[in-house]
Amino acid sequence: MTKVESIQELINKYIDNQHFDGNPSELYEPIEYILRQGGKRMRPTLCLLACDLFGGNIDDCLTPAVAAEIFHNFTLVHDDIMDQAPLRRGMETVYHKWNSDIALLSGDTMLIKAFQYVLNTNKLYSHQVFAELCKVAIEVCEGQQYDLNFETQDNVSLDAYLKMIRLKTAVLLGSVLKIGAIVAQANEKDTENIYNFGIDLGMAFQLQDDIFDCYGDVKVFGKMTGGDIADNKKTYLYLKALELASEEDKATLRELFKMPKGRDEKKIQTVLNIYSKYDVKNIVTKLMTEYYEQSLQHLDNIDLPAERKETLKTYAEYLYKRNK
Repeated sequence: MTKVESIQELINKYIDNQHFDGNPSELYEPIEYILRQGGKRMRPTLCLLACDLFGGNIDDCLTPAVAAEIFHNFTLVHDDIMDQAPLRRGMETVYHKWNSDIALLSGDTMLIKAFQYVLNTNKLYSHQVFAELCKVAIEVCEGQQYDLNFETQDNVSLDAYLKMIRLKTAVLLGSVLKIGAIVAQANEKDTENIYNFGIDLGMAFQLQDDIFDCYGDVKVFGKMTGGDIADNKKTYLYLKALELASEEDKATLRELFKMPKGRDEKKIQTVLNIYSKYDVKNIVTKLMTEYYEQSLQHLDNIDLPAERKETLKTYAEYLYKRNK
């Protein structure tokens, strides 16, 4: 068993031993439902790997790592309400299985539970961890609002999109790694480097997700493809296509993205055809690779022997080469 596998087993055992049930059952059943699904457990895995990298006790880091996982799942529950998404991880979303009101309240409860877990961590660093989670919670909400704003804006820039995904996705990866470093009491410079490693890895991860949304296999990806197009989300693929397209294709894209939200297979296929015409999939893949390579540079800058960083480097490579 690899170190990553043993850490993930530790996380799953810890979560399996937690009790998320209660009354009224309508509030707690969705929490049990989403937290028992598993998923990649990427965020708590990164948190514990960072703690281990800097010589910390990963048992001490389990509670804040799981707090981050509960927080992440809270964001998914609320995202699915806003996107009216039917599937997540190949299963019904909380929004679709119950309803938006229940999903809203269950998500709120998960956020509060995440903060409760932080408060149960070692008092030596619980304040720092709590401050970091509060910071990232606000940033994620800012990112989500930018994402919503973009749906009705005609002049979204590529830089604005990158700022949005940094807030919505990348900062949480940076923060969980930073939390692991805090628990291990790493120095300030190394803590900054591990945070920036997570930021750039998160940027690559989100760009990969954008590609999967258009070109992934639903049986592997676990979500309906074309969802971003159906929801008029101005991803990097859309914005790059708009930049490169002829006036006729620009007009077509803009017109299609003014349609009401909802699956329209003809719309999705027309947009994908324009993306293919301007090779935007390969352009975005190249940018994703640049962010991934930048992330490894931050890891190299950490003042530790290369062999100590190998596990985290291998896990980053696994995330970069994933197919879902």
